[in-house]
Amino acid sequence: MQEFFAAIVSAIEAREPFALGIISGVRGSSPQKRGAKALFFADGRIVGTLGGGCLEAEVRERARQSLLNGKPSAFDLVLDHDFGWDDGLICGGRVSGVILPLARDAESLWRELARSDVPQPWGVREDFSITRAVSRDEGWLYRETVKPPCSLWIAGSGHVAHALAPLAAQLEFAVTVFDDRPALASRERFPTGVRLRVDAWDKLLTDALPARDVFGLIVTRGHQHDALVLREWVQRPFAFLGMIGSQRKRRLIFAQFIEDGLATEEQLQRVECPVGVNIGAGSVTEIAVSIAGRLVQRRAELNRA
Repeated sequence: MQEFFAAIVSAIEAREPFALGIISGVRGSSPQKRGAKALFFADGRIVGTLGGGCLEAEVRERARQSLLNGKPSAFDLVLDHDFGWDDGLICGGRVSGVILPLARDAESLWRELARSDVPQPWGVREDFSITRAVSRDEGWLYRETVKPPCSLWIAGSGHVAHALAPLAAQLEFAVTVFDDRPALASRERFPTGVRLRVDAWDKLLTDALPARDVFGLIVTRGHQHDALVLREWVQRPFAFLGMIGSQRKRRLIFAQFIEDGLATEEQLQRVECPVGVNIGAGSVTEIAVSIAGRLVQRRAELNRA
């Protein structure tokens, strides 16, 4: 989400005319959900998406007209046979939204939303003005609270972390990779959007959790190091904690932790091991995809709570 607001700021800085389109409501089936956003530029480019196909084409045409006359507008479209036959978009639902050709006037708000580390409410009022939505009174065409991205802490910088970290970053997680091996936890192997923490494990494991939802993933170079990290992280309030391994590994490590008094059964029940959505993954890349799928699933669960 913050990347989208950063794209608005970039368009403003580049002095590119654009209209902001937002889906403000959905009833029934739709190719996108409430809160979907897109920037429609005068040259036909689109950043973001409102669902693609004929729905997006219709809104793009309305955005073009809005850019020409400078007037914001609202839309309410029924996705029936008449609307979507050519593209096969016969969802049967109803989509409402707004088109805002003067969104650039809220530059200070977009800048704040793009970098904020705390939840920020904002919205579009009935007069199409864009403002911080501190109150929950009537008179809003659209309102939402933008949360900072969830953090993903990955213990270990081996093959799985190498495949997963850039994918998780694309999925808008704030990724940090921890390891004691600078040759592996290096900028040559991980993109600039991934934060690297290289030190002795006894120091790495004292890092304080950021003030946001934090997901933890343990994928070190072996069972002993996995257990070393788990011993500390199982005590922390992670929103999600997973560890790579088999059911047998889970039984052995968890039984030893309980026997040694390192964790309670309740604490260990929160640890997902094996971790990932069951897609029959075999290769490292497939394993990374399965874990990424589970991270997205858990994030959605938190957002619905």
